[in-house]
Amino acid sequence: MTALFRRLRGAITLSYGHKLFMLATVPLLLAVTVISIVVTYQSRDLAEREIAALEAQLITTKRDELKNYLSIARTAFVNTYGRAAPDDAAAKLQVTQVLSSILYGPDGYFFVFDYQGNNLVAPRQTYLINRNWSGLEDASGIPITDELIQIARAGGGYHSFDWPKPSTGELGRMVVYVNGLQDWKWVIGTGIFIDDVLDTVTKARAEVENRISQTALYIVAIVIVALISVFLSGLVLNIRERRMADLKLKALTQRIIDTQEEERGRVARELHDGISQMLVGVRYALELTKRRFQIKDDRVGDSLDKGIAGLGSAIQEVRRISRDLRPGVLDDLGLGPALQSLADEFGQRTGVDVTVETVVFRGRLDQEARISLYRIAQEALTNIERHSDAQTVTIMLKGNRAGGRLKITDNGKGMSEDSMQKPGLGLRNMQERIEQLGGTITITSTRDGTTIDAQVPLTHMLSPHAIDDPDNQRTPT
Repeated sequence: MTALFRRLRGAITLSYGHKLFMLATVPLLLAVTVISIVVTYQSRDLAEREIAALEAQLITTKRDELKNYLSIARTAFVNTYGRAAPDDAAAKLQVTQVLSSILYGPDGYFFVFDYQGNNLVAPRQTYLINRNWSGLEDASGIPITDELIQIARAGGGYHSFDWPKPSTGELGRMVVYVNGLQDWKWVIGTGIFIDDVLDTVTKARAEVENRISQTALYIVAIVIVALISVFLSGLVLNIRERRMADLKLKALTQRIIDTQEEERGRVARELHDGISQMLVGVRYALELTKRRFQIKDDRVGDSLDKGIAGLGSAIQEVRRISRDLRPGVLDDLGLGPALQSLADEFGQRTGVDVTVETVVFRGRLDQEARISLYRIAQEALTNIERHSDAQTVTIMLKGNRAGGRLKITDNGKGMSEDSMQKPGLGLRNMQERIEQLGGTITITSTRDGTTIDAQVPLTHMLSPHAIDDPDNQRTPT
């Protein structure tokens, strides 16, 4: 089970490129999702308000139209109604005849109910006439007759309900406007179907939904294009970075090979020119001692002393070469004493006045930082010896809030502009060593001298209790 879990975890482990792609796409997808939701909600909300305003405007227009129809009808019978008494049957008959004759459109007509709910006029739906319709409701339970009577008693107004169309018999939403003839206790009104209004509103809603769907498709298309762009850009960058990394790796490999060959050549030259010559001198001295001993020459002791002295010089040269390759004082005493020893030897060999300034650190440099700073100082002194013609050199090793700092200053003739723009192998080695530590190095050169300033970050500083740990093999600076 554990092995299966490890396999699954290994299978879902993301590479660095996948992590970068996820880092770029996940926020984009989240942002687009939020934007889509907000845009959809706001679009629907705005569309609903516009549709509601459109519906209200159309219905208002229909209501004004009904009011005008009823005003025209009242004009046709107002004189008869005005001169008639409340129980004038002839006048009532005349008015019903007038209203029955007024028709408009395929479904438009005037209707009359008395306050008891009896229908008196319904020219397009005659089955309603002379029947009592009190308590009549539409299919949705909306009261019709009783509500119309109540509105007429109050002076008039509008009412909406479902009603069969006279032309087709199909149910449709109808808006009516009624007035009350209070002397006769009549409800007189007319209605108009608003199917065209509802159709307009439905079409508007459908158009809005279509626009929202298109907008969503556009957003999805933009997201897909963006993701493809991110993927292709990442692919191009990845290929480019890999090519650059390959080139850098090749250059680094070649530089390492060159450095190794240079170091081997230096050691070979020192062995050949120094130790080899000394050992040859020792051999000649020993051979001479042997011959003098055979012939019992009194100068045997002189030649033997000369051989012993040469052997001592060879031993000192071996120690110097070993110290250059890996100074023991760096591991035993730390960076400060190692720099002092390096400076003393450099001063004795070249005659240059070297001053070393060190301050005890609160923390301690780890082994990697010590070696890198020592090699930087070693490389700097080698360049000073070869190129600067300096008379004095100052080496400063101190700690600060940012970490450890090594500063080397000379009063030589400085570096040429070409050397600054195209640094040699030694300067490149310095930069690469300090970059491996995550630090910085600054090289400033003028006619008055050159300054190399290397800064090591706090991550390479050890606390005192870490130094005291017996399991810790790193020694203090």
